[in-house]
Amino acid sequence: MPKMKTHSSLKDRFKITGTGKVKRFKAYRNHLLSHKSGRQKRVLAGQPLMAAGDVRRLQQGLANLK
Repeated sequence: MPKMKTHSSLKDRFKITGTGKVKRFKAYRNHLLSHKSGRQKRVLAGQPLMAAGDVRRLQQGLANLK
């Protein structure tokens, strides 16, 4: 049986915390920032935890991510 590989696009989109939870990035924070308010940009800068159901769905793609 071959080794499970981490899905390459998921490596940059998610981070695993020390306790094994998955952090994600928020949308609308990459470009066209000049017309967005400072408050909106600060709120979008956070990295919330993924919902448990979404983590189960991504489990195979995040196999070896640490």
